Amino acid sequence: MGKHKIPSITTDIFIFDEDFNFILIKRKNEPYKDYWALPGGYVEYGESVENAAIREAKEETSIDVELKELVGVYSKPDRDPRGHSITVVYTAKGNMENRKANDDACDIGIYSAEKLDEIKLAFDHNKIIEDCLKKAKKSN
Repeated sequence: MGKHKIPSITTDIFIFDEDFNFILIKRKNEPYKDYWALPGGYVEYGESVENAAIREAKEETSIDVELKELVGVYSKPDRDPRGHSITVVYTAKGNMENRKANDDACDIGIYSAEKLDEIKLAFDHNKIIEDCLKKAKKSN
């Protein structure tokens, strides 16, 4: 069998409260340094996507989360300037009062949908956040 390139697999987590406010982290590193993004990161070899989502949420936000729903899979080959990556996105609940920027995050904040247009978002996270809000509101 011939060699072929394999995309990276990542996960993003939409941590929200009963008023649909949600957590964003400010990226510490390139690409999109100092842009806001959903917490997330690479799935490690041998790790399930669900466990990666829980781990990444904890690493970047210090919040223990409970995954609620699968939102979708985002796979446009140009969505990440580092190369083709596929992200699996979940909604999650957790105690947002425990938030603390950590790991790849230099800041952390709680935002609402009304403020989306004012935020410099990384990657395709504007589209992902819109989808997450629709999914979260439909489930409640």
